[in-house]
Amino acid sequence: MSKLATIEDKRRIEAENAWSDRDAPATLYEFLGRARDGSGSNPAVSFQLLSDPKSPAETLTWSQLHARVTQAANLFRSLGVDQGNSVAYLLPNATETVVSLLGGAVAGVVNPINPLLDAAQVAAILRASNAKVLVTMKSFPKSEVAQLAAAALQEAPNVKHVLEVDLNRYLTPPKSWIVPLVRPKNDVRHSASVRDFNKAADSCRPDGLDFEDPKEDRVAALFHTGGTTGIPKLAQHRNSGLVYNGWCGETAVLDSREVVFCPLPLFHVFAAYPILMSCIASGSHAVFPTPQGYRGEGVFDNFWKLVERWKVSFVVTVPTAAAALMQRPIDADVSSLHTALCGSAPLPVELFNRFEKATGVKVLEGYGLTEATCLVSVNPIDGERKIGSVGLPVPYTDVRILEFADDGSVSKQCAKGEVGEICVSSPGVFAGNTYVDPDKNKLLYADADWLRTGDLGMLDEDGYLWITGRAKDLIIRGGQNLDPAIIEEALASHEGIAFVGAVGQPDARLGEVPCAYVELVAGASVSSEELAGFAKKRIESSFARPEHLEIVDELPKTAVGKVYKPDLRKRAISRVLRERFAAEGMSAEVSGVRDDPKRGLVAQISTVGDANAEAVKGLLGEYAVAWELEDSR
Repeated sequence: MSKLATIEDKRRIEAENAWSDRDAPATLYEFLGRARDGSGSNPAVSFQLLSDPKSPAETLTWSQLHARVTQAANLFRSLGVDQGNSVAYLLPNATETVVSLLGGAVAGVVNPINPLLDAAQVAAILRASNAKVLVTMKSFPKSEVAQLAAAALQEAPNVKHVLEVDLNRYLTPPKSWIVPLVRPKNDVRHSASVRDFNKAADSCRPDGLDFEDPKEDRVAALFHTGGTTGIPKLAQHRNSGLVYNGWCGETAVLDSREVVFCPLPLFHVFAAYPILMSCIASGSHAVFPTPQGYRGEGVFDNFWKLVERWKVSFVVTVPTAAAALMQRPIDADVSSLHTALCGSAPLPVELFNRFEKATGVKVLEGYGLTEATCLVSVNPIDGERKIGSVGLPVPYTDVRILEFADDGSVSKQCAKGEVGEICVSSPGVFAGNTYVDPDKNKLLYADADWLRTGDLGMLDEDGYLWITGRAKDLIIRGGQNLDPAIIEEALASHEGIAFVGAVGQPDARLGEVPCAYVELVAGASVSSEELAGFAKKRIESSFARPEHLEIVDELPKTAVGKVYKPDLRKRAISRVLRERFAAEGMSAEVSGVRDDPKRGLVAQISTVGDANAEAVKGLLGEYAVAWELEDSR
């Protein structure tokens, strides 16, 4: 069972010895070797292309995975990859994605890329990471990943080798016979050489590396952050950060040899580190259903049957997926399941309670970020789980709540229960070198060592971390980070718009979605519908297009003329809740939204007439918004 139940347990673990004195593997390859030595014949990773519980699947043992990663690393090194460049992969989930992640980090530096980005963004990442090799898909029905890669490579001449993964190998006849006949064409205009990934890896040695694996810490991965719009930033992750995430997962979250169901993408740190690295540390079995995970066709409808098929004990989810699952009957034997880890966005209280009641499993909320090599805190399995908090900081992670002066210096350290900016120091924080671009690291740290997360929060008397808002303006739509500047710049290019403010508005399914408020120039005449059409043409990503666009007489502004977004967030919260009350026919009103020093923005709700207070509470619980209810009768 977990060794982390209280803040005292964290302190006890840290008092045993320093992190640097623990017998932690020095390299990722050594880390994987320990998993092979301790769990060699046990299943390591499984992948199935289709969501049908009876469809074929591929499973590698820890010995087999170690051998395949060894082959991949030797292949990448033979193609010129070392610590001065990277292996990028633009892939959905598959066995090859796991192998590319681990093999790339062993050979040099691995650079996972989100296939939901556009070609210009992918090309910019390939150039910034100095990628020499790209692992991507061979053209496949109902997928445009291969076409995206081909377009991006035209703008990334540094990539010399393309290794293709053909998902057809996961199909059986007659479907596997049909794919070559209907495979989409791909207009390839780049000059990189193209080979089949698996055939190339097969020719490489599986029983040892062809190169030295120095027992020293180094950058092993570059993960992009900054969302699905704009040019993402590249965060640097060292071997020690990868190993630390695995150690933390085993210590605080996973029992030995769990069956972990992970329908999250391996281009994201959540799946790559707290999940995959924790499985390496504990010898657990990671199951990846369909290339698109939760987005895969039929995954939600077959979810519980897949849990039964794999005898899943531990499931990884996000609020939007949990909400979708609660709309499906639990139509299978899920008695093996005991824990769900939820992250990426706040989990509404009502959804938390519904999920636990329906499934009988414990839900653990946690917190992490790409810049810290992910894991920061998690609610304990065996200790008190405080609904709404993101739990206890994991061992060797120091969280401070600080206030800053305008020049970036620390003005004070906040007391227990006092809200400030969350700052983190841990083996996962690469202090001074978080981003590849040195300019991005300026003013990113407090007292040199503590990473400024940009999130607002507090530590309570028991040491639990609570997130109350964001100092930075990111909109988090279903776990996807959206930069509001993209929306604002697109709309501001309209000749009739004087000012724009884009914020996140509450959403019961996605957590929040973007909305925009605009102030017109004097004398301009334009409708919200016209502006919505204007935005659609100029904002390429559908994720970033405002769900609501409203023209106001005047936007709230600060003394220096900047749009004051807290007032816009209050307006958005009030509007969304009022509209929902009206749609549900509930006699409830939003009397206001106030600032609370501990809870952030709090919606003030009153019931009137014959309102059912419990029904109102249930509706409010669907949103990740703090609220207080008063009976005005």
